[in-house]
Amino acid sequence: MLKFLLILCVLLLSTTSPCEAAEAVSASVVEQEPSLIAEYMHHITTVMPSLIKGARITVLVTGISICFGVFIGLSMSLMKLSSRWWLRLPGVVYVDCVRGTPLLVQILIVYFGLPGLILGLTGQRFPIDPILAGVIAFSLNSGAYVAEIFRAGIQSIDRGQMEAARSLGMGHVMAMRLIILPQAFRRIIPPLGNEFIVLLKDSSLLSVIGVSELLMAGKLYAARTFAPFPTYIGIALVYLVMTVTLSRLVALSERKLSPKKS
Repeated sequence: MLKFLLILCVLLLSTTSPCEAAEAVSASVVEQEPSLIAEYMHHITTVMPSLIKGARITVLVTGISICFGVFIGLSMSLMKLSSRWWLRLPGVVYVDCVRGTPLLVQILIVYFGLPGLILGLTGQRFPIDPILAGVIAFSLNSGAYVAEIFRAGIQSIDRGQMEAARSLGMGHVMAMRLIILPQAFRRIIPPLGNEFIVLLKDSSLLSVIGVSELLMAGKLYAARTFAPFPTYIGIALVYLVMTVTLSRLVALSERKLSPKKS
């Protein structure tokens, strides 16, 4: 692409013949390509320690958010499946509100709105740490999507199994804990893993509130060196390594938990 643009400029502006000008520029670009690649590799290797440091924060925020998200999601899914309307309604409202608004807006609401809400209710200032705001926003967002994953998994289990468990004297909670949820969990591992991968990649949105995660670390380096292209290539490589590793772990867990075929 670079060759094409340079040759096109020469063809338009050169006073010599177009063929001679194009050959001259092409030869010049070929000579410069090794140094250009070396420069890009230099920037990628130089920025990599900063990217790895930012990736640690990315993994930390994502991991904590996943733990809270699974807890919230399981609770909301059980509330949505409840026969009592006063339990079902809050679950439905929560899932619809979170899934119906952008994650970036939720991050901004938590970071800027939560301190103002606490100030209005208590009269005390509550400066919130950007990482804490990110964990809260990600946990709430992930919880809504995980709730739908759990709900679909639970409803995929044959209803007769619950009836059989109840006929054996099990209560609803015991039957759900010992019979339904273990089977549902094995079925939801693939979509649950996809949700975790999406959450990992969405962590780049935390740069808007100043979290020094992977993308922010790269942006700071690019601003200092005026080398955005190799920097963002390095960021993409780090994200690729993390997502591929996570997807392989999910696949391994799926194989380990899948029922053995006789």
